[in-house]
Amino acid sequence: MLGSDNIHTIDALTIRPVAGPLNGQAAPPGSKSITNRVLLLAALAPGTSHITGALKSLDTTLMARALRQMGVVVTEPDATTLVVKSSGRLQGPNAPLFLGNAGTATRFLTAAVSLAQGAVVVDGDAHMRKRPIGALTTALGQLGIAATDTDGCPPVTVEGKGRISGGRVQIDGSLSSQYVSALLMIAPVADAPVEVALTGPQIGARGYIDLTLAAMRRFGADVTQTDDRSWRIAPTGYTAAEVAVEPDASAATYLWAAAALTGGDIDIGTAPEAFTQPDAAAAGVIAQFPNLPAVIDGSQMQDAIPTIAVLAAFNETPVRFTGIENLRVKECDRTAALATELNRIRPGLAREEGDDLIVIGDPSLAGQALTTRIETYADHRIAMSFALAGLRIQGITILDPGCTGKTWPEYWQVLQGLGVGLDKAP
Repeated sequence: MLGSDNIHTIDALTIRPVAGPLNGQAAPPGSKSITNRVLLLAALAPGTSHITGALKSLDTTLMARALRQMGVVVTEPDATTLVVKSSGRLQGPNAPLFLGNAGTATRFLTAAVSLAQGAVVVDGDAHMRKRPIGALTTALGQLGIAATDTDGCPPVTVEGKGRISGGRVQIDGSLSSQYVSALLMIAPVADAPVEVALTGPQIGARGYIDLTLAAMRRFGADVTQTDDRSWRIAPTGYTAAEVAVEPDASAATYLWAAAALTGGDIDIGTAPEAFTQPDAAAAGVIAQFPNLPAVIDGSQMQDAIPTIAVLAAFNETPVRFTGIENLRVKECDRTAALATELNRIRPGLAREEGDDLIVIGDPSLAGQALTTRIETYADHRIAMSFALAGLRIQGITILDPGCTGKTWPEYWQVLQGLGVGLDKAP
């Protein structure tokens, strides 16, 4: 069996097709979305907060490191617990905050560093520097916060004043709900009430705003939804809290799909309806395999679309994925990546039509030998999703398997625990 250290240092990993159904128990890690939210909220709450069930991955590690740079004490007494001790104020860091390709951390901290004193640079890797953030920097200007981005992307320089005055801010959240969440989370520590109002035709993954509001209220925020496009946040500040993080619904989709694809039964320890994360809606879609709907709207479960798209390759009929425009500005252009790599498995298996993705289902793929090296574009979700294809097709090799460490460092070990064979590939 390949160990964790080996898998995260090798260049390529070949999946061995399984001989029968995958059955057993496997627990997804803690939610990345919730972990990064409550880490920031705990940093803005005077006192000591305890976070259990937390995700320990590259994205959350980068968030914790950035908070430490700003004077927050974050300790890790065990593998799933974070203890955050804070004065409730953020200090100006001595160096730029480097956040890799962590979208949540980058967007959230771009707003939060306005509460520090002095200029703060929020930066990321080459991939993050291509991901848009201009809507957020423009919105911060409405609150009197000077924030300068680089051609609409990071790095961003924020001139922190140690406080925000409050008022009304409008934000176009159509590209990412993270912009909206970033503004909402700093609002309770303003000097006066803040009203956050949506502009634009739609809001991407609105369920994640609900996730943000629930986390804020857990730390004592007073938020009132004034209509379906705006919220009023009272200047209550935050109170330290104890928070239990639920499992990651996006990660759960790989296990639900692995069970569906092999005719197995994997107990993940949490019923789909018990999740508060919007990606849990994917469970109901995956349960329909091999007769997935002809049209799947991915707007409210965006991170689950790579999982379902790979599953759709084995479906009885074609599937069109709509509402996925935002997939083009994730860790990579996921729509293009999915089409390219599905067609690498077999030409004609997928195509793009505008921002839609069409996958031509073919159940006969199962059992075939189709030697394919899957490019993952440094995107954890592309790697984890295409590993599913290897459960039924011989010869699927995942390049850069270590990129799964962004959100699920133990992914490959979990597959091995379910009986999936993995081989180091040349």
